[in-house]
Amino acid sequence: MWNLTLPYSTHLALIGLMVVIYIIFEALWNSIVIIIAILTPFFNPNEDTSLLKKFGPWALVTGSTDGIGKAYAFELAKRGINIVLVSRNEEKLKKTAEEIENKHLVKTKIIVADFSQVQKAVDTVKEKLGTLKIDILVNNVGKNYDYPLYLTEIPENLIVDIININTGAVTLMCRAFIEDMKKRGKGAIVNVSSGSELHPLPLMNVYAATKAYVKSFTAGLRYEYRNSGVTIQHLAPFFVNTNMSAFVPMFQRNNFIVPNAENYAKFAVMTLGKLTDTSGFWSHGIQRFIVKMCPTWIAIRGGANLNKIFRRDYINSRKKFDE
Repeated sequence: MWNLTLPYSTHLALIGLMVVIYIIFEALWNSIVIIIAILTPFFNPNEDTSLLKKFGPWALVTGSTDGIGKAYAFELAKRGINIVLVSRNEEKLKKTAEEIENKHLVKTKIIVADFSQVQKAVDTVKEKLGTLKIDILVNNVGKNYDYPLYLTEIPENLIVDIININTGAVTLMCRAFIEDMKKRGKGAIVNVSSGSELHPLPLMNVYAATKAYVKSFTAGLRYEYRNSGVTIQHLAPFFVNTNMSAFVPMFQRNNFIVPNAENYAKFAVMTLGKLTDTSGFWSHGIQRFIVKMCPTWIAIRGGANLNKIFRRDYINSRKKFDE
């Protein structure tokens, strides 16, 4: 409680001290998380069957025919976990399932579902699964626009799809499976978000806002089911060399800052059961620390300027291609 007899300047000094203490503890905690993410591969060198023993034999991965989702499915299969692949492209699903079975000798099941039709897609998943129990749910499916755009440039139907896929799908899929996991006292849910969740991101505003929802939703869900035995992980990658970042040529070259989907998934899967809130990759943890500590007004301005550059370069390259 404040001592009202103290000078006004003393009150301000106390407030300033509290802010400094908060910043220091926040920085220390984020540093610890980064160190854990870097050292995670060395926590358990015999990692291959730990997830299978801890959670169970079946995982379901949405958006599993490309990018992070596909690579994540392969990493789980590598550990002896059977995979339910869910996507809207049946041909890609069949091909991915065949690749996984041939390489890792696990069972697969494919389900064709379009998550832009949220309720219908979730109903289809539940119907096709029947009595099959899901032990690990990976809500990876997501949608973005092809390159940075102002709000009025985005078609209305695309805005609706982004909101439905990025927020509706993760919400209803969690609702569909978490109660059964709770009854069994074990299971894992991985909600894939994005580093864009940390601050508003002009010219990718709708996408970033939906990912902020995923962050908030996952944290609240984890608290609701904190004593259930269910692991609920929030996974927020920064740029990964996938089709979703194809509008930036420099992000189509693999390096330690922008890994390919396979390298990213290798690290991300290793964090499951160890970290509940992570970027999933060691260098992304450093990026997250920097962006998170950045004042919002600076982050908004910096993000907007970067997206303006990406937008300009993309439009110019498209013009040259059309010529």
